[in-house]
Amino acid sequence: MDFKTRTLQQLRAQRATLAQKRALVGFDGFVDTIVTPVAQRAGQGENFTPIGTIAEFGQRISAAAGKSTNLEFYPRMDKLGGNGPIMANALLAQGADITYIGALGKVSIHPVFTDLAAKARVVSLCDPAATTAVEFTDGKLMLGMMRSLDEITPEQIIASVGADNYRAMLGAADLIALVNWTMIPNMTAVFVDLVQSVLPQVPVKPGRIFFFDLADPEKRSRADLVYALDTIGQFEQFGRVTLGLNLKEAQQVFDVLGFGKETETEHGLRSMAEKIRTRLDLTTVVIHPKEAAACATREDTFWVPGPYVAQPLITTGAGDHFNAGFSAGQLMGLAPEACLGVGVCTSGHYVRTGRSPTLADLETFLANWK
Repeated sequence: MDFKTRTLQQLRAQRATLAQKRALVGFDGFVDTIVTPVAQRAGQGENFTPIGTIAEFGQRISAAAGKSTNLEFYPRMDKLGGNGPIMANALLAQGADITYIGALGKVSIHPVFTDLAAKARVVSLCDPAATTAVEFTDGKLMLGMMRSLDEITPEQIIASVGADNYRAMLGAADLIALVNWTMIPNMTAVFVDLVQSVLPQVPVKPGRIFFFDLADPEKRSRADLVYALDTIGQFEQFGRVTLGLNLKEAQQVFDVLGFGKETETEHGLRSMAEKIRTRLDLTTVVIHPKEAAACATREDTFWVPGPYVAQPLITTGAGDHFNAGFSAGQLMGLAPEACLGVGVCTSGHYVRTGRSPTLADLETFLANWK
């Protein structure tokens, strides 16, 4: 029996349990504009040849040094963005009960979050940030304007949510997902406030999961990253901690923790996950490149291939969908290998269709994955 069959069997057996699970997700919020860079235009609208790769784009920029150049981005869509809203939306599609706290609009909820606000309990802290997501065949560039996220502080969360309500929301949650550390300057302060002041007053809930996503920490200092990682480890006293990393993030964390470099093979991914997990003393570390995914738990390491597609419809949000699928698997009590399977299929379905899959969609996807 292969891992796809095992994942499908576990998903079918446990899928009904997800509707009874509550997740609290926070704290970012973005309006994403997805664009295609234009190489040569032959006419109006979509009558152009795109710049296909990041290398080509870089050459165009480099050639402008000492001169100037015009670069056109052709808009594809405006959509809900941010690690938190995308993950929350994906968990909603799979049937979990969601509370979202984040940057959704100061005066009123921004229109891109209307559907999320209609399906989940939401509290807005400030205006959303904005991202222009430039998509290429070999990756994407996320060009952000995020000054509004400076307003996300422990004090602002308490002011917006209320101290008693904040504790009640945390206390009711089976999953607490705290994401996008990199782009929220005061996120470490939020972590420290939670472990020192808030969570000690919240009743313990058996099986509670804390999920963390760093979101490309390259622009943060090594000292900041190490301090944040060590603070994340302190959440273990209140539940089971999972740290989710894409390949680049895993390599950065692996390096900053003093391990150097590792290969991108199955063995290398397992090794990175296990060494990071052991160093931080976490319950789970999961690493998800585009082509596969691996995780380490206190018991063992696991790896599965991914349903990679060479020409995805959309890539922005793929990692957040993996995180949602993996976390949903954990909430349903699936084995680590099956959590990886649900994660890669959630992401795989999304990049092919642009739509967050339901659990029924995932069953179909798994059943037809060759």
